[in-house]
Amino acid sequence: MDITYKMIALDDLHKLPLNEKLFVMEELWGDLSQSEAALPVPDWHRKILDERQKQIEAGTAKFIDWEIAKQEILDAVK
Repeated sequence: MDITYKMIALDDLHKLPLNEKLFVMEELWGDLSQSEAALPVPDWHRKILDERQKQIEAGTAKFIDWEIAKQEILDAVK
């Protein structure tokens, strides 16, 4: 898909067809992921990440299948 957007109002964004919304989202994510190192990580989040890394290294981390995790998240927000 070859679409060029210079500036788009949020109302116009909401009116886009799904495939164009997904295209815009992927372009934004691609751009953001190129500069992820520049994004600040809040201290509270860094502490959680560090603790999880320690659990992985100690062999005490517990992992579940992604499909199960998604279902648990959906069930929790219902």
